[in-house]
Amino acid sequence: MKVSTDLDHRFRERAAADGSLDVAFDLVDSPIGPLLVAATGLGLCRIEFDPEPDRDLEPLARAFGAKVLRVPRALDGPKRELDEYFEGKRERFEQPVDVRFESFRLRVMDELALVPYGQVTTYGALAARAGRPTAARAVGTFMNRNPIPIVLPCHRVVGANGSLVGYGGGLERKERLLQLEGASLTLRG
Repeated sequence: MKVSTDLDHRFRERAAADGSLDVAFDLVDSPIGPLLVAATGLGLCRIEFDPEPDRDLEPLARAFGAKVLRVPRALDGPKRELDEYFEGKRERFEQPVDVRFESFRLRVMDELALVPYGQVTTYGALAARAGRPTAARAVGTFMNRNPIPIVLPCHRVVGANGSLVGYGGGLERKERLLQLEGASLTLRG
């Protein structure tokens, strides 16, 4: 039995509207390549570069619940903010995020969110601000596994000497994001 496109669309919209979903996602074109954008009822929970739904949806289901559906309209807010960011019209994201980390990683991500648009910091400085000055390597690992890149701006974190190192989306994307923001690799704490 084949379900009509209209029925499928209404089912997805209804599931999102009545809170039956654990995660809504959509695939989005961006100037740095395609993105998978996903959100729970609490907020944005994932942005993936070069999405492959067969690969990317299983981790979402394990982390947030099995009811994962593509519902483009449910992501209108995050998609609008991302578009504005890429157009140079937005410097801060306002959408709530749903991150589920242990306390140190949560502190690191809170500090990461404070790194201003167009500025960079180092892994060591971020570790120090999160209360563990010797944990630069752990912070680097966290940044590489950041579930919400761009919004939690791990592209603004560079090596101790100012070099572009380690980025889950690839160094070319990191450089493009920093260029978009007009960032100088002059370090500021």
